[in-house]
Amino acid sequence: MASVIALGGNALGRGTAAEQLTVLRGTCAAIAPLLAEGEVVVTHGNGPQVGNELLRQERAADEVPPLPLYLAVAQTQAEIGALIETELSAAAGRAVACLLTHVHVDADDPAFERPSKPIGPFYSADQAQELERGRGWQLVEDAGRGFRRVVPSPEPLEIVEIDAIRALLASGAVAVACGGGGIPVVSRNGHLKGIDAVIDKDRASALLARQLGAERLVILTEVPAVYRLFRKSNQEEIRELPAAEAEALLPELAEGSMRPKVEAAIELARAGGETLITSADALADALEGRAGTRIA
Repeated sequence: MASVIALGGNALGRGTAAEQLTVLRGTCAAIAPLLAEGEVVVTHGNGPQVGNELLRQERAADEVPPLPLYLAVAQTQAEIGALIETELSAAAGRAVACLLTHVHVDADDPAFERPSKPIGPFYSADQAQELERGRGWQLVEDAGRGFRRVVPSPEPLEIVEIDAIRALLASGAVAVACGGGGIPVVSRNGHLKGIDAVIDKDRASALLARQLGAERLVILTEVPAVYRLFRKSNQEEIRELPAAEAEALLPELAEGSMRPKVEAAIELARAGGETLITSADALADALEGRAGTRIA
């Protein structure tokens, strides 16, 4: 069985490198049972890390020229990939290789006119207003946890290094790819050109699963399942969610949080694959059908 495992920001934490390694060690232990089952690609988000990188660059701009957003994505892809590769090797019991990955997007994607992807730390409502006034950022409330900066998140169209990923899998290695959704690029006169955006890692992971013909996508997030009426007193955990019902549920899901995960699952379901959405803590139970949400 070929599987793609998508790690959310909580799989790494948001602290120091040492703190991220501690959290990641637990995540790698949780996914270890999946690593023994055929070909495996691990993807990951970078929302907190890319936001922090942009903040560092902004504060050092008087001394060091800031980099464009797509290169900040590249930096965090390598940074997080290095952490995952070292921690995952012990859990996998076989070679793990991180591959810097570019993803084609459309330069005319309407997402560039409507930023929606949250990055960076959480702010209070007062801080958000000050940042909008002082820095010209656009901030939105993120799933009841505070306000975060949002940037364009275009639809991923093609994994540039897909053949290299296939070669890694054929060698028996676990591949770490499409970090942070991949480095967004467009093609100009036969050459790749970076474009400033952050691709949603769940959409990129579903595209990767489709291009590889993977049977399963596992999305690890901060909650153990998808819920109807999330954060309401009568919220309902969903165990099985056919694609048609998942599509009907989309309007009530948070745009920068659970909605892209379910949208990615719907895309894979239409290609014949199955998606399991759960948390690292609940993964063992989810694999036995006692937790998580399966979309097929």
